[in-house]
Amino acid sequence: MNGGIKTTMTKLDFTKLDGLIPAIVQDAATHRVLMLGFMNEAAWQKTLESGSVTFYSRTRNKLWMKGETSGNKLEVVEILVDCDDDTVLIKARRLGDGNVCHTGARTCFRPLS
Repeated sequence: MNGGIKTTMTKLDFTKLDGLIPAIVQDAATHRVLMLGFMNEAAWQKTLESGSVTFYSRTRNKLWMKGETSGNKLEVVEILVDCDDDTVLIKARRLGDGNVCHTGARTCFRPLS
């Protein structure tokens, strides 16, 4: 979806979590949940404009595009919005070596042990 994502959906509700919404990322091919991040309005707009998943870092207080340093970007395939317009599920294509987690794993989720 490079070159921007066209959308006619209503405005998301950024009022509930201090201006943030949860963004769940799912592998578009395997359907595995890859990670959870947060977006502010600027990260949301950047994601729509670029076609690459961009988050807001709460610890660094800035935007960051997933894979900007590792090359393991997440290309948006489809976006679903929950019934309250305050959470998004992004189906994405893994680029680079496909590892999404900062630990080097494919996904940030693992079985509870």
